[in-house]
Amino acid sequence: MIKVNNVSMKFNLGVEKNFSLKQFFIDFFKAKKKEKSEFWALSDVSFEVKKGQVIGFVGNNGAGKSTLLKIIAGVMKPTKGNIEIYGNICPMIELGAGFDMDLTARENIYLNGAVLGYSKNFIKEKFDEIVNFSELKDFLDVPVRNFSSGMVARLAFSIATIVDPEILIVDEILSVGDLAFQQKSERKMKELINGGTTVLFVSHSVNQIKELCDKVVWLQKGKVFKIGNAEEICTEYEKKVLEK
Repeated sequence: MIKVNNVSMKFNLGVEKNFSLKQFFIDFFKAKKKEKSEFWALSDVSFEVKKGQVIGFVGNNGAGKSTLLKIIAGVMKPTKGNIEIYGNICPMIELGAGFDMDLTARENIYLNGAVLGYSKNFIKEKFDEIVNFSELKDFLDVPVRNFSSGMVARLAFSIATIVDPEILIVDEILSVGDLAFQQKSERKMKELINGGTTVLFVSHSVNQIKELCDKVVWLQKGKVFKIGNAEEICTEYEKKVLEK
């Protein structure tokens, strides 16, 4: 279903920046070169995901989890390596991605649905279902820029999961919003999992990963540290975090 082959991702970080026109000319006449530093967010990451598997990703902040999911989703292109994907992907990796914040929730349902590849007629048929799941009926004609992060998460999740995608990528979105909606979203996730959807899942809740995932990829400083059974890897990861 998904093959990640020796994927590496490099970012160039400018250490020195010109903050004024005066400084620009000083640097120019001194023939001073800007220093650059290379930051490898991912280094030679490889693993496979089989159809119907639920894969969790753990690691400290900066370990490369979100970068990896963005590469798999096609949002970013790796510096080295490649990704083989068999099946349609529904990425939920950034709140509000595919939304126009100046448009209303009603308008964004059609816009985001189009971004995800749904036809206008399909969205029209599923409109009430999306609204009922999101519990945003009273806010349909409010610009999304006025929504809280939890409301944006409700809308994004409700649109993305209106069909059963072959591959679902979820990055922290289940941790946003009130407890009731988190539980509702988790139930929907379980329905998708039971229906055979392949899921790649990032969460700071290790217990959530233990419950939903059957396999875990542990990233450290952009590299695969361990891959294995969700319960075993999560227990070892928790132990290491508590030792610090």
